[in-house]
Amino acid sequence: MAELLATYTIRKSGLWNTTHEISGPEGKLGVLTMRRNGLGMVVSGAYRPEKGEVLLFRRDPGILRGQFSLWTEGREWLGSSLRSSFLRREIAFSTGNKPFRLLPLASFGKGWRMLAPKTGELARLIPGFLGRKTRLEVFRRVDTELWVFAYFVGSQASWETWWPGRADDGESDSVPTPSGASKA
Repeated sequence: MAELLATYTIRKSGLWNTTHEISGPEGKLGVLTMRRNGLGMVVSGAYRPEKGEVLLFRRDPGILRGQFSLWTEGREWLGSSLRSSFLRREIAFSTGNKPFRLLPLASFGKGWRMLAPKTGELARLIPGFLGRKTRLEVFRRVDTELWVFAYFVGSQASWETWWPGRADDGESDSVPTPSGASKA
């Protein structure tokens, strides 16, 4: 595993429509809000950073969980997420130039790990015991927009991660690996 570059803390408040305050080594980074419909399903969200552009999350039409898109306030598309089936715990992220995946941790306990196809693990999302506080550990350079998006999607299904996920670092059916790469 790569060396830890940064650790961020995310504190959740609220019951139905939740607020998530994100802070890092330099202090408060911003606030993420999630909005639910009458059935309790998360339908949208907004990340308002202390500095920078507001990010908007919206549920895409479809019946699969984890199907969201990420937009700037100026209506620029930044990425989307998709879960390929009801039974798979892998969530694929597309950002236009690079695919990423969110998989459960390879050990028992709640949490997600974010993987890139060539470099492996980028970050980990580790929720606290009661789910009101989450620690984000970043191991490689990753855009803030992407890990906030991963947290937005992953926090909705943290209960699915109790059972360990695969221990692979980059192999996947949904994310292409470079041709000629050895499978060790």
